[in-house]
Amino acid sequence: MSLFRNLFRSKSQNEKEEIKSADRGKYMPQQNLPIDESFTINFKANGGKFLYCENQKEIDETLNSILIENDWKNEYAYFYDKNLEERFKNAHLKVDHYLNNATYFITTCENLIADDGSLLISSNQIAEKRLNEFPNNFIVFATTSQIVTNIGEGLREIKTKNTSKIPTNITTIKHFKDLAEKDFLSYGSSSKNLYLLLLEDL
Repeated sequence: MSLFRNLFRSKSQNEKEEIKSADRGKYMPQQNLPIDESFTINFKANGGKFLYCENQKEIDETLNSILIENDWKNEYAYFYDKNLEERFKNAHLKVDHYLNNATYFITTCENLIADDGSLLISSNQIAEKRLNEFPNNFIVFATTSQIVTNIGEGLREIKTKNTSKIPTNITTIKHFKDLAEKDFLSYGSSSKNLYLLLLEDL
């Protein structure tokens, strides 16, 4: 092999991969992670509070702990989804059906997006309202089967699940930090103090 070729040869593929990995930000998940791990890393990096539960009993216990931690036992919850309200009837929550009286909002979501740790929601969860019309505190109930790789995949699932009538007002919640902690990329978005109750269903 020529001396110059030996000295100036291009880096091996492995060396290139190492450099590429080193260039990734500290909050970015490693490449080829399972989507559930990727979602968890990105969601927490966004400031979300992730709570994994194996069954409904753990969901109820975790919800109770959230209420105690935040001193919300005597505060009102708001549900838009009546089926979800029924699911949590044993939690004995103080529920007000007038949004402006609520301290926290309990909802579902369409999908959990692994690529950026966001939550995809639609009119199924928030009707035609804007996010800033809801309380600052969100408690989101979701299942592991709702985790998808990216927003495109989430949108396809919405279309598949709602063939007769596709929901409107589709948006994402991505920022779960106080306004003071947000960077310039998050200006104009609605930041929420968000707890995710994730139920294992796979």
